[in-house]
Amino acid sequence: MKNKIYKIALLTTTVILFQSCFVGKDYKRPEVKTANLYRNETTAVDTNSLANVSWEKIFTDPILQAHIRKGLQNNLDIRIAMQNLAAAEATMKQGKAGFFPNFSVGTDWTHQELSKNSQFGAIVRNTSVDQYQFTGTLSWEADIWGKIKSNKRAANAAFLQTAAANQAIKTELIANIAATYYQLLAVDGQIKVAEETLINRNKSVETIIQLKKSGSVTEVGVKQTEAQKYATEIILADLKNNIIILENTLSTLLGEPSNKIERSTFETQKLAPSITLGVPSQLLRNRPDIIAAEYNLISNFELTNVAKSSFYPTLKITATGGFQSIELKEWFSTNSIFANIVTGLTQPIFNQRQLKTKYEIAKANQEKAYLQFEQSLLKAGKEVSDALAQYNNETTKIAVREKQVDALKKAANYSDELLTYGLANYLEVLTSKNDALNAQLSLIDNKFQQYKAVIQLYKALGGGWQ
Repeated sequence: MKNKIYKIALLTTTVILFQSCFVGKDYKRPEVKTANLYRNETTAVDTNSLANVSWEKIFTDPILQAHIRKGLQNNLDIRIAMQNLAAAEATMKQGKAGFFPNFSVGTDWTHQELSKNSQFGAIVRNTSVDQYQFTGTLSWEADIWGKIKSNKRAANAAFLQTAAANQAIKTELIANIAATYYQLLAVDGQIKVAEETLINRNKSVETIIQLKKSGSVTEVGVKQTEAQKYATEIILADLKNNIIILENTLSTLLGEPSNKIERSTFETQKLAPSITLGVPSQLLRNRPDIIAAEYNLISNFELTNVAKSSFYPTLKITATGGFQSIELKEWFSTNSIFANIVTGLTQPIFNQRQLKTKYEIAKANQEKAYLQFEQSLLKAGKEVSDALAQYNNETTKIAVREKQVDALKKAANYSDELLTYGLANYLEVLTSKNDALNAQLSLIDNKFQQYKAVIQLYKALGGGWQ
């Protein structure tokens, strides 16, 4: 008995000592260059970032806010991402359970017919043997080299990566809903301009017919004016078709069948937040895709630790016990109890290069994950730079376009008067009116592009998911 106690104590001490032999490394974030990550006229030193503003304060239209809330609840991409998150959480829980032993129970009946000419069959009278068994098996692997610990860390990082990917989908959805909504409003505004223009074009046709009767213009002028009216009708038809397509798109984003979309008007919108970029290093904690890329790196780093620890010995303890009897009536008696404990170290020697191959693959995956992490940073910097440049460009164009629209409207009005008095020909009138219509449509598009640039900048800085 003392000898058994001594062996158990020695085994326990050995396991405790081996548990401290962690051959893996602790993860440290690699040095990544974030300075000058995106282009800006001045060096950003203020840590205030547009990304830190909640989407409710960016998009103040209450109808749009209701659409975004509905999309976050019903959108199928979001719901699919939630299921991915649930699966990742289950894997993470399994990783945490790696330190616990495995325990299983089983029962079986074995019937054996011995050959009478065999060694045992010639000795025993009854060549028919039955055995009844009820067993419990407990097995445990000591985490000597930190393999289980690294597996747990890898599973936890994979879960957090999935959570960050879920946040990235949320950010993308909010941006897409807002952009589609504003585009709908912009096309509504363009339709209003086109309809007003069509009314004026109808009046122009009536006017040119009267001028033809008085001999001021020819039939060519009448037909050209009618053609201009038809061109406006075509523009109007295309714009109305765009409305249907945009409504269908937004319906899908909201997780609903294609239908009409409730909305306000383009003229009432005020999307002019304070454009603050913060410092580039903030992208590391604001951009969900960058966060996900780093957790992917952590997961692969820990899996490399796991692969490395596989080169070292494995200590396993297995205990089995239960009831075993050849007589059913004696199955659960005290004399039927049996037990055994098996423990030992297993050191891999030759295994067809499997362990080395797994380690080399893990190292390659870790390096790939690091490069993807760097790539996500460069991509983020480009998106911020692009959105900021687009916003500044559209802001400048709007100021110029408004002057252009004013000038062309006046030119169109003057040309009508001059044509009436015979001081301008119909071609000058048609040209000035076409230019005025195109400029008005372009002005509305410029304003939408400015709104879209704000949305893209907000998303690029990592806003929307907090």
